Amino acid sequence: MIDNKTFMIAGLIIAIIVGGLAVFLASGDPDGLESTALYVQGEKELTGPSPEDGDPEAIGGGTFEYEAPLPDYSTGEEGGKTGEILAVFVGILVMFVLGFGATKLLASKKTS
Repeated sequence: MIDNKTFMIAGLIIAIIVGGLAVFLASGDPDGLESTALYVQGEKELTGPSPEDGDPEAIGGGTFEYEAPLPDYSTGEEGGKTGEILAVFVGILVMFVLGFGATKLLASKKTS
């Protein structure tokens, strides 16, 4: 039987490998969520190409606005592939810390 520490380390290594490879293997224009947003806003056909001036982030005037800390899974155009890898690794680390913290919190409540 595998212990928890080994399981977590193996999971982190797998996530880093998959995330690192995704930077080089993923499509440059793959975002189904953005395509869906454009379709819902009536700016594109269901199976058609996305319009050049389409703005999938335009939710509506006066609603919710935010700026992503690592937009489009990168550190910006000047970061290149290195920035994309950094963004993926930061995302993996943040999700690991959140997941680890949540499980520790739940485990502490379960034992008390």
